Amino acid sequence: MQTALRRLAGRRWALRTPEATPRPRCAGPGSVPALRCWSCGSPLPGAEGPPRFCPGCRALQPPEHRPDLFRLMNCDRSFRVDAQQLQRRFRSLQLAVHPDRFGQRPPKEQRFSEQHSSLINKAYQTLLNPLSRGLYLLELHGVEPAQETDYDADSVFLMEIMEINEKLSESENEDNLQEMETLIKAKQEELTKEVTAAFERDDLQEAKKLLAKMKYFANLEDKLKQKKIPS
Repeated sequence: MQTALRRLAGRRWALRTPEATPRPRCAGPGSVPALRCWSCGSPLPGAEGPPRFCPGCRALQPPEHRPDLFRLMNCDRSFRVDAQQLQRRFRSLQLAVHPDRFGQRPPKEQRFSEQHSSLINKAYQTLLNPLSRGLYLLELHGVEPAQETDYDADSVFLMEIMEINEKLSESENEDNLQEMETLIKAKQEELTKEVTAAFERDDLQEAKKLLAKMKYFANLEDKLKQKKIPS
């Protein structure tokens, strides 16, 4: 009888499970941990756009790793931009984060100021220029830009580029260079209108082809500038 009781007690002991340890609490799916100031540890409000300053100690926070340049410059994510509004935003941001304002701040904050200033310059130049703005929009949509090696432009367009390039190479006097500059500028303006229309009807592949053409004319513009530099 005692032997049977010992066996029964052993079975009950074997069926016992160790007490469950409490699970660590984790953030829900898709949640982002609250950001805190690098200087004082205060929580940073999530709604504030870049550049971000701590509400507690007013320390400048580091720039985002891959910021949206349209959001940074307070623009809609569109090929159409208001150049004057873009310039006002650029000046306002540079005034807030310019390294000259952080000469007496900790070295870490001075470095952040330089990073912000460089990023703002990049954003301004990228969005101001139609070609770089269009290529950046393609990047945001996950579309690779066309490469010269795989560009399937029609033969008429390529012949046009070759003729302009030859004329540019042969042009030496100021009048001829001015004529070439006017021609190239008109072609770029025409392509800019076509790219605008392509983006507005969400035809990214057509925008990609047109931007490739714009790149050819941008190269001609660079060559023209070199020709106009006094030797």
